[in-house]
Amino acid sequence: MEEDTDYRNRFSSLCFINDHVGFQGTIKSSANDFIVIEINEQGQLVNRAIDEPVYEISKVLPEPNNFAKKPKLDLHNLSSEDGSNQEVNTLTRCYNGDQHHQSDSEKEGPINDRTSNCEEEKSDLLSSFLDEKTNELLNRFACDIKEKWKSKNELIEPSPELSLGKILDKNQRAILHSAIRQKFPFLITVGKNSEIVVKPNLEFKELCHLVSEEEAFDFFKYLDAKKENSKFAFKPDTNKDHRKAVHHFVNKKFGNLVETKSFPEQNHNAGNPNIVVTVRFREKAHKRGKRPLPECQERKVVYTAFTLRKENLEMSEAVGCLAIKLGVIPSDFSYAGLKDKKAITYQAMVVRKVTPERLKNIEKEIEKKRMNVFNIRPVGDSLRLGQLKGNHFDIVIRNLKNQINDFANLRERISEAIENVQNKGFVNYYGPQRFGKGRKVHTDQIGLALLKSEMVKAIKLFLTPEDLDDPVNRAKKYFLQTEDAKGTLSLMPEFKVRERALLEALHRFGMTEEGCIQAWFSFPHSMRIFYIHAYSSKIWNEAVSYRLATYGFRVVEGDLVCSEEDVDEHFPSTKVHLVTEEEESANTYAIHQVVLPVFGYNIQYPKNKVGQWYHEIFSRDGLETCRFKVPALKLNVPGCYRPILKYPHNLSYQLMGDRDTNVEMEGSHTHQTTLSLLISFDLDASCYATICLREIMKHDV
Repeated sequence: MEEDTDYRNRFSSLCFINDHVGFQGTIKSSANDFIVIEINEQGQLVNRAIDEPVYEISKVLPEPNNFAKKPKLDLHNLSSEDGSNQEVNTLTRCYNGDQHHQSDSEKEGPINDRTSNCEEEKSDLLSSFLDEKTNELLNRFACDIKEKWKSKNELIEPSPELSLGKILDKNQRAILHSAIRQKFPFLITVGKNSEIVVKPNLEFKELCHLVSEEEAFDFFKYLDAKKENSKFAFKPDTNKDHRKAVHHFVNKKFGNLVETKSFPEQNHNAGNPNIVVTVRFREKAHKRGKRPLPECQERKVVYTAFTLRKENLEMSEAVGCLAIKLGVIPSDFSYAGLKDKKAITYQAMVVRKVTPERLKNIEKEIEKKRMNVFNIRPVGDSLRLGQLKGNHFDIVIRNLKNQINDFANLRERISEAIENVQNKGFVNYYGPQRFGKGRKVHTDQIGLALLKSEMVKAIKLFLTPEDLDDPVNRAKKYFLQTEDAKGTLSLMPEFKVRERALLEALHRFGMTEEGCIQAWFSFPHSMRIFYIHAYSSKIWNEAVSYRLATYGFRVVEGDLVCSEEDVDEHFPSTKVHLVTEEEESANTYAIHQVVLPVFGYNIQYPKNKVGQWYHEIFSRDGLETCRFKVPALKLNVPGCYRPILKYPHNLSYQLMGDRDTNVEMEGSHTHQTTLSLLISFDLDASCYATICLREIMKHDV
């Protein structure tokens, strides 16, 4: 078939790094032959039973590097026994809105006196709540941001960040989030899996172009405090166009939270009235017949973590089924990585707006769909892509035999191949799962269309049928012929969750550019960015093949290297070094230290033929002016670096006969026995078992 030929062409051109002969065999004869178990950030297999969650802080976990080296928080002494509970209570009091916002009857001027008792308490408590080094870093970070803004220099993308480390107790995180925002309204805080990251508040900077810094300062403090029934007023203003700009800014940025109105200033001059733009929080809508919840309960979002076991299921199909059973939408689920379809996989997941009890209630129902959920527990936040250490694989390779015209002992061939890859590694290509094996349209083609903001084309690529006569492809064919989303929906089977979500959006918004943008928003962010990552992965695969074909396995001038061990894809540019002529001559670096960029707006390219190759490829694909952002879909591609070589860890193997018994393989007739190989190993995150097996077997799998 056409698509199979395209698949073979793509992966037959990939390089090998080892010189052994290899062998042939069949993988994924059934889902049971390919078992994938996620390894979490603590190095634990997620299919193991775990203890009930611990809510107090026991330690600060290691964090990735950021704008500044992330210090540890000294939070261990915040217990009631040592008397510091009083400080926490005081800080909580400020967090809960014990502040004096301006009301209609209040005097004009700042809503908060900068020297108010609560503000002083907050400042003092930040000093005691954070250790001295962390507090110093935070203050220095805040000063640096203000100085850059005062100097009129634009901040270089991406915005600088400062991590305050991981804090496991969600109440303490909430207190710190509010305390920092109240002291530094020109900063924002973001939660990343129990980690607090501080960034510049670019909306603050934008507002300062319209109003004074003092007004912006007070406005953002008002927003963060969220004090019910309170109001905020900007300074009186006679300029109608300027007032209109302030209205527009507030409603555009915060219209779902607040509303604005204009009122004449009290005691104003009727001939030339001063008008005050006033902001107040929108009233919360409550269901008829139900008593409103207390504000603290209303804002609380429930997150439930669990381990998902699925068998022979696509990720989207599994998530879609769970969403229907739980009465939520697919984007309410988060996970650290996508897993194979034709396999038995175990992975950590988090669903929001669902209690552990509700999730436990559907355990029996989803077993019919070849899914199980366990290790169910409450947590404080969702997962993000890449938030794992790696994956463990248990794989059975069946029908083992020698390569064509190879008559050597099969056992020796297998041992030689496995030991070679264990010692020398494999080229760290992205695997075929990234691109959709056996499909006429690959995911990278959709990603390229999205990068070029060709939204209609991307939709049509997504709904392009394969050369098969089944209900799914008949529905897709009908859509391309008619662009009738409603009619296609009636033909599309229920289990095709992604396709149906897209079609429902197209039926609602139309097959226009804007309608297609809205249709893409029916996918969660992780799914939208996946297509662009697929295109960037294809380019990286081509780049590493070009790099190895051009320079082989020596490190040359202009290469990019990372000297640290055990790096993943998400290390900063500051850790990447450009190889000099002297370092090439001295053989300072080895090939396993070489990295290549996965393109984006925040990376550097090699300063040799490989760098030139990247720019030629961008020109070929019409991306010469691409900024690697798709604002319409809220997609940003900062880029990263990927080592060109990787190694399997904890590798073991065993040869078995048809009845799963050990087989002695002596003599030249061993290959006549039908044999299988059970091989187990761990791979770092974003590495592909099929690529490792390809290197071992010297055979496309």
